[in-house]
Amino acid sequence: MTEPASGEPKKTGEEPDGEKPQPTLLEQMGGLSGLFYSSLPVIVFVIANSIFGLTVGIWAAVGSAVAITVLRIVRKEPLQPAISGFFGVAIAAFIAYRTGSAKGFFLFGIWTSLVYFGVFVLSIVVRWPLAGVVWNALNGSGHAWRKDKKSLIAYSIATGAMALIFGARFVVQRWLYDEDYTGWLAFAKIAMGYPLYALGLLTVVWAVRRSDKHLKAQAEEEPPKETDAEVEARLREKYAQAPAVEN
Repeated sequence: MTEPASGEPKKTGEEPDGEKPQPTLLEQMGGLSGLFYSSLPVIVFVIANSIFGLTVGIWAAVGSAVAITVLRIVRKEPLQPAISGFFGVAIAAFIAYRTGSAKGFFLFGIWTSLVYFGVFVLSIVVRWPLAGVVWNALNGSGHAWRKDKKSLIAYSIATGAMALIFGARFVVQRWLYDEDYTGWLAFAKIAMGYPLYALGLLTVVWAVRRSDKHLKAQAEEEPPKETDAEVEARLREKYAQAPAVEN
């Protein structure tokens, strides 16, 4: 067998230095299965409610959420999305039951969007944009990005984009709720879910790359910090060369 040329990297399925390739945007969102799983309970609820009534619609939505959770367990897939999705459907179903209205199924998501909008906007106002806080906390990068103006602006823009997404969700879905357009509410919940979230994540990715590039450039421009031993040696040399003071 011939060895690969020294200048060609080996194809091992991983990046150089043993680093695994970064997950794609679709993979971060749970893949195609994640898109399907998040939409299924809503679709089931609307169809069952329109044919059999509210009670059957509620139980059908909860049942589909349970089935998705069990399927993820069997297939040994990450459970966090399924569990959070199940509780979201359960809360939505409970509100629909208490209000006695199919559109109540969407009320929890509508007001949640408003809360998220407020949190994102507030984080920009206090100069702790959530896009930067969350990303750097997950990567253990510290708070150096907050001292860099360009990084702070980039993360503020990304956070603002996420705020606009949640704000748009609230405005549109609240109007559909007030107008009793239950079918369009389901469509808006799905259409303004992962698709808009993907656009928001693209903005966050842009902010991360811009910040990392600028911080790296700054670090390369700064002179290397001296160690204690180097400082001591420099001072010894300085005072050794200093002329003696005449009395």
